[in-house]
Amino acid sequence: MKESIIIIGANGQIGTELAIALRKKFGAENVVTTDIREPQIKSPDESFEIANVLDKNGLEKLFQQYKPTQVYLLAAMLSATGEKYPEKAWELNMNGLLNVLDLAVSYKVSKIFWPSSIAVFGPHSPKNNTEQYCVMDPNTIYGISKLAGERLIEWYQEHRGLDIRSLRYPGIISWKTEPGGGTTDYAVDIFYEALKTGSYACFLSENTALPMLYMEDAIRGTLELMDAPKERLSIRHSYNLGGITFTPKELAQEIKKILPNFAISYVENDPRQQIADSWPASLDDSYARKDWNWTPEFDIQKMTVDMIENLKNKI
Repeated sequence: MKESIIIIGANGQIGTELAIALRKKFGAENVVTTDIREPQIKSPDESFEIANVLDKNGLEKLFQQYKPTQVYLLAAMLSATGEKYPEKAWELNMNGLLNVLDLAVSYKVSKIFWPSSIAVFGPHSPKNNTEQYCVMDPNTIYGISKLAGERLIEWYQEHRGLDIRSLRYPGIISWKTEPGGGTTDYAVDIFYEALKTGSYACFLSENTALPMLYMEDAIRGTLELMDAPKERLSIRHSYNLGGITFTPKELAQEIKKILPNFAISYVENDPRQQIADSWPASLDDSYARKDWNWTPEFDIQKMTVDMIENLKNKI
């Protein structure tokens, strides 16, 4: 069956690279990217439309025109930005999701992808090897909206017959697109500053361990989940997806192996530290491993080498 794919919120860190992977897999003519503004760099074979996920009428015109079989909803306001604009974050993250789910029911979309996040966990969740099912008490608007979204997509599957797939992404590290306001963004910023200035002032403390994932693994994991037979999937809300766990100090040590003169310092009392302290240090992703054979390929050393090699050519 020929696929027709719409990516909503395609200009962001994940959407930019996911669009490339989907065009490669299904053909550029079968993938439409959308966002609220034109992309800074537009691929020659890219079909792009301006769309706001909060404009349900405008969104419906896209569904009418392209009759999507798959929709990837990536539009969201992330953790640190969401704390500055809580009402806007809630509106975008929740009403945007509701709009897409309702249209997916009306237009009989076969599959939907919607990302969740480690932000769904909170200060009383287990810190190490955080389980798929555990105490979840998020204390950021981003995390609260993502946890509500998980419950919502499960309800729409149960009561409206949709096939919705989701991953709890950890921090995503990539070199192609700069990050957009997340608490884990230090792990991307640090590489830019290491190459530009030789030093970095980190907004998280040196021993703050967080789960991370290199972009290549994140994209591969997303496509593998979307390809998995529905009957094999036991999680109807969102899968824990593990990759690498490290601290700013450990990442700096890896960078120094390649750039010996690199220096790191630490900023005290940044509000993002409190957010990071409420999140897991590592994830138990045994359901993903069992249900669709998930295995990450990048460790901290392989990731660091790849980031620096690619950013040297970009900067």
